[in-house]
Amino acid sequence: QIHPTSYLNTNMKNIDKLNSKALERYLTVQFRHLGYHVTLTSYSHDYGADLVLRKWGKKIVVQAKRYERNVGIAAVQEVVGSIAYYKADGAMVVTNSNFTKSARDLAKRNEVELWGRKEMQKKFHIKA
Repeated sequence: QIHPTSYLNTNMKNIDKLNSKALERYLTVQFRHLGYHVTLTSYSHDYGADLVLRKWGKKIVVQAKRYERNVGIAAVQEVVGSIAYYKADGAMVVTNSNFTKSARDLAKRNEVELWGRKEMQKKFHIKA
């Protein structure tokens, strides 16, 4: 397991070893580093969002998925469902993997931002 202080300097191989909860903690550290105020939602009743980000007066709900295969449509549906509950301005799904075509199509229709493996590496400046 990676210690939280090392989260900013880890590589994708180590991120792939994180469990779901550790990935949420990892994303919390990374999004705070990008200047967001981050709240982790309740593990048992998250209503489709794992993190709530706030920056520039906007609220964004995030669904985090630690997967070995492509993330499907359900993750997009979950985060879309959480927008109203959290009164959010936007939504995103972040994964160490990639997305199915149906997930990408639904995300586009609902203006959900998708960060797959490449986007994570770029946005968080992660070594491969």
